[in-house]
This record gives sequence, structure tokens and C-alpha cells, in this order.
Amino acid sequence: MNATTKLLIAGLTAALLSACSSGVKLEDTAQGAAPVESRTGDAGQAGTGADASGAGSRGVQQVTLGDKDPLNDPASPLSRRSIYFDFDSFAIRDEYRGTIDAHARYLTSNQGRRVLIQGNTDERGSREYNLALGQKRAEAVRRALAVLGVSEGQMEAVSLGEERPRATGSDEASWAENRRADLVYQ
Repeated sequence: MNATTKLLIAGLTAALLSACSSGVKLEDTAQGAAPVESRTGDAGQAGTGADASGAGSRGVQQVTLGDKDPLNDPASPLSRRSIYFDFDSFAIRDEYRGTIDAHARYLTSNQGRRVLIQGNTDERGSREYNLALGQKRAEAVRRALAVLGVSEGQMEAVSLGEERPRATGSDEASWAENRRADLVYQ
């Protein structure tokens, strides 16, 4: 073996070894070392990890069950989030005024919340007609909320037309279920 071949083999070996290295330091210095939590302590407190304030040594905060978001309360009027319409209409029926009032009060007192109003239609009518009618239904709900003081920045009205039916039948009950505007909180 001549000197050139030995040099070539040594170079290839060095290149192969450097390609296999991971770059992760196995031994770390004190500056970059991960913090180590001490698990020693009183046997009577072992496993609790909480102090008198409810916050543990790990920074876990106590959860208060009394702070319930009314949007998640099934007994709240805010749990009703669909406004139903008559056939070929975008007039809000009187029976939904309370629902809209409740949502308006919630949105005016929670300025950080936003709502997407999705207008829907039944399957009757052309696709273009249903998109336009769905938009008018969503806009009717948006205007009603705006009259009650909800800022425009908190609302967005879109039409889904007949694309997302809640009921898939082709009877009056199914069509009535699909003629609606849904309030979707974001």
C-alpha cells in the first residue's frame, strides 16, 4: 500500500466518523445543565406538592370551579346558539329575541370574545340563491346584535348556504332544521 492510498483511507475514515457524530454533548457543564428537582422531603408531605395557597412547588395553580364560563353552562340562555327562520325568509322571529339579547349582553361585557355567524338554508333553491339567502340570515343576526351594542369588530357574518345541513332528510322537519343562523364563538 503506498502512502497516497494510506492517506486516502485515513481521510475517508475521519470523514465517516465525523458524519456519524450526533453533536449532542453527553456531559454538560453546570451552566447548560437541565434543572434537577429535589425529591427529598418530609414523608408526610410526599406526593402532595401543594402549599397552603394551593400552588405547589411546581407552580401549579389551584382551579376554582366557581368561575364557570356561561357559554359552557347548558342552563344558560347562551347555550342556544341557533336562530331559525321561516321558509324563504331572513326575518328574525320574536321567539329568538331573548336569545339574541343574551348573546348581545355577553358580547358587550366580554369585549375580547368574537362570534362567527353562519347563515344556512335548506336544500331547495339554486346554489347561488341559497348562498345569498344564508348571507342575509347571517347579516340579519349580525345587525340585531349591533343594534344591541355589540361592536362590529366582534362579529363576522358568513353564508354556508345548503352546504352544512344539520338534518339530511327531504321533508319539512329537516328543511326547518336547516333554515338557521348559528352563533359560533371563537
